Amino acid sequence: MKLKYIVYTLIVLGFLYLIYYRISANKAIENSGGGGKGGGKGAKAGAPAMNVNGVVVITSSFKNDLDITGAIDANEAVTLKSEVSGLVTGIHFKEGTNVNKGALLVKINDRDIQAQLQDALTKERLSATNEARAKQLLQKGAISQEEYDTSLADLQSLKSQTQLIRAQLAKTSVYAPFSGKIGLRSISVGEYITPTNVIANLLSIDPVKINFAVPEKYAGQIKIDSEISFRTDGSAKTYTGKVFAIEPGINSQTRTLQIKALAANPNNELLPGAFAKIKLALTTLNDAILIPNEAIIPVLEGKTVFVTKDGQAQQVPVEAGTRTAKTILITSGIKVGDTVLTSGAMALKTGTPVHVTVTKN
Repeated sequence: MKLKYIVYTLIVLGFLYLIYYRISANKAIENSGGGGKGGGKGAKAGAPAMNVNGVVVITSSFKNDLDITGAIDANEAVTLKSEVSGLVTGIHFKEGTNVNKGALLVKINDRDIQAQLQDALTKERLSATNEARAKQLLQKGAISQEEYDTSLADLQSLKSQTQLIRAQLAKTSVYAPFSGKIGLRSISVGEYITPTNVIANLLSIDPVKINFAVPEKYAGQIKIDSEISFRTDGSAKTYTGKVFAIEPGINSQTRTLQIKALAANPNNELLPGAFAKIKLALTTLNDAILIPNEAIIPVLEGKTVFVTKDGQAQQVPVEAGTRTAKTILITSGIKVGDTVLTSGAMALKTGTPVHVTVTKN
């Protein structure tokens, strides 16, 4: 039992000694730094200054271009199909060539409909004769008004049937709805087709449409006739276009604004479906504040940077705009003349003494 008490006593004494040692060590540290100069909030006075790089904030002209991606679409595009079923009796176009609006492209067998039309026209002519005779008899009082109305109604009914047959006959011919280039055909002469069969694709590709979207924060800067420049993977040439249509609302799922531009394509170099790398010219700022990208520190609430004040680092929140390959636009948080630190961000905290080597911005 005595041994047990002795062990407990030693443990308590050891614990008390550790507390005494910790208090003494803290007092020694405070006494050693008490005479230093320039000590700031959050940093020990007399601590060695950290060597960092920085830039002095100045203003410059900034052309606010937005780099985005999009797709090239045909100005007009249609998949040609027949409205009626039947045997193909003629194909009047050559694949991969230009056709004019209204040109006959495909003819479907219409002999049965032609026979129906002739029968309807014969009945219509006979009914017209009967109506004319009945009208004369009515004027002479030989028949009643009711009898004449019956013959007139028969004539009108036969005319309607004739018009219906003519409409069916027109559907046996497929015409080009607009001028453009027709693609590869999927049918042959003598083939029986239905309205589900694709004949060919017809595209109008001069001009072409450039379809793209921009983040909603840029929505107020996009106007009709805004110029764009773009490139495709298949060519090193840079093309230009102008915005001609803007969606009236923001897409609630992607938070983007859909936009379309027109670009001339006289040589048919731009093909629908191609990927486009677009540069959209926004506003030009004459007094923009630009800092290197490496100065920005993402945090939970947004973005911050470190600046120097009285030889110490100070972390300040900023609001940023467009980012380029090397710099980022700062809209608020720092001002001209501030020195923004561009290195050592992971080791810095507010109050850390720093020795800044200013580099060119």
